[in-house]
Amino acid sequence: MSKNFIFSSESVGEGHPDKVSDYISDSILDACLEQDPNSRVACETLVKSNCVFLAGEITTLAELNYEAIVRQAIREIGYINDDDVFNADKVFVSNILTAQSADIAQGVDAAGASGKDTEEQGAGDQGIMFGYACQQTPELMPAPIMFAHRLLREMAHQRKELRVPWLRPDVKSQVALEYVDGKPVAIKNVVISTQHSASAEHAKIREFCINEVIHKVLPAELITADTEYLINPTGNFVIGGPQGDAGLTGRKIIVDTYGGWARHGGGAFSGKDPSKVDRSAAYFTRWVAKNIVAAGLADSCELEVAYAIGHPYPTSIHVDTFGTGTASDEKIAQAAQKVFSFKPADIVSQLDLLRPIYRESTNYGHFAKDNLPWESTDKAEALKAAL
Repeated sequence: MSKNFIFSSESVGEGHPDKVSDYISDSILDACLEQDPNSRVACETLVKSNCVFLAGEITTLAELNYEAIVRQAIREIGYINDDDVFNADKVFVSNILTAQSADIAQGVDAAGASGKDTEEQGAGDQGIMFGYACQQTPELMPAPIMFAHRLLREMAHQRKELRVPWLRPDVKSQVALEYVDGKPVAIKNVVISTQHSASAEHAKIREFCINEVIHKVLPAELITADTEYLINPTGNFVIGGPQGDAGLTGRKIIVDTYGGWARHGGGAFSGKDPSKVDRSAAYFTRWVAKNIVAAGLADSCELEVAYAIGHPYPTSIHVDTFGTGTASDEKIAQAAQKVFSFKPADIVSQLDLLRPIYRESTNYGHFAKDNLPWESTDKAEALKAAL
C-alpha cells in the first residue's frame, strides 16, 4: 500500500436489518449458553417487514421460549414506536431450527468415531481466520473503522439515553481518512444516514449530526475546513429497518472486524457457539495479534490460521508484521505458539468462551471492547520472554 492514500470504513447501527438479525441470533446463543454451556448453536435469522424467521441447527438442554427472546431483542434495539411496521410486540416469528448434524457433531466432540483420526475435539468446520492489531488507536485498531463505530455509538446514546424523539434505530456511518507517510492527517468526509420520524426536517437532522455527533466524538485535529459532511444524502430516510430492507445474520463481516483494513477469512460470527472456529479462532487471532503489538514486538500485525473440520490442530499459522517487527515474522510466530495454544478446544478454554457474552459483541464491531476476553493484553510480557 502507498504511504499516501485515503481509506474509508463503514459501520451500521443496531437497527440496521442485518444487525437486527445478528442480535437476535446472538440473543438465542446466549440464552442457550446460560442454561447449557455445552450447547451447539448455529442460529440464522432473516427479518423482513413484520416477520422474523429462525433457521439453522441447535442442540441444547436449554428450554427456551424463542419467541420471547426474539421480541426482547427487538425491544432492546428500539423498534417499539407505534409507526414501526417492524415492532417488538407485533412481529410474526417462524421457527425452523433443527438439531446439529450427527456427522458434524462427531467431528467436534472430544470422542472417538469411525473414520476420525483422534479422540480430541476438532474444529467445527474448515476455514481460514485472520486477526489484526495496529498502533493507530488506543484500542490497537485501524482508525477509520473505530471512527465509524464512535459515530454510531453516539447516535445510539442520543436516541436511547438522551431520547432525541425523532431518531429511529436504523443508521449507517462512513469515514474517509487521509494518510500521509502512513499517518492519519485529516478526515476527508463523513457520511451519516439515519432513519428519522416523518416530522423531522433535513436541515435539523444535518445540524444535529454535525454538531451533536461528529464534532463531539471525532478528533478535532483531524477535522479541517475541507472536511465534507454527507448527512442523509438521499434527503429522506423514514422507511428503514426490516420494513425497508431484508436483514440476514452474518452479512456485515467487514463492519464486524477491521473495516476492510485487514483481511477477512470469510466466515461470519453471530449466532455461532465457540466450537465454530469461524468465530472463536477469529477472536483468538485478534487476541494473539493484539498482544504482539501491545508487547512492542510490532507496530502492526496480521495473523492467519487455518483449520480442517474435525481436526484438533491448525493446518497453518502465518504472521505478517509488514516490516514493523522487532524480530523476524517467523520468530514472532514461534513465540506466539509457545505462549498460546492454537487447538480449537484450547481456544475455548483460554478465552473462557462457554459463557453468555456474545450479545455484548454484536454491535459496533466484535473487537475493541475491554470487557471481552479476546481484548486482553495479559500475554504481552510472556510473548516478550518467549521471543
